[in-house]
Amino acid sequence: MKTNYQFVRKAPVFFLTGALLLVGCAGGSLTTREKGAGIGALGGAAAGGLIGAAVGRPGVGAAIGGGLGLWCRYAGR
Repeated sequence: MKTNYQFVRKAPVFFLTGALLLVGCAGGSLTTREKGAGIGALGGAAAGGLIGAAVGRPGVGAAIGGGLGLWCRYAGR
């Protein structure tokens, strides 16, 4: 019974992830700015995950690093 409960708790996350993947794939080719934003977000998430792992919170570090990397690259800084 516990297994079903865990799946029900995670079902919205799976649905949201799938919806974002489908929406993200729609559209034309990426601009240089959008490519830079993607690279910044991935690089920031990787660096944040490493730093967060050092203090015991890799998920939080990756989320913060990814957000900051996206913002810095997309804002053109």
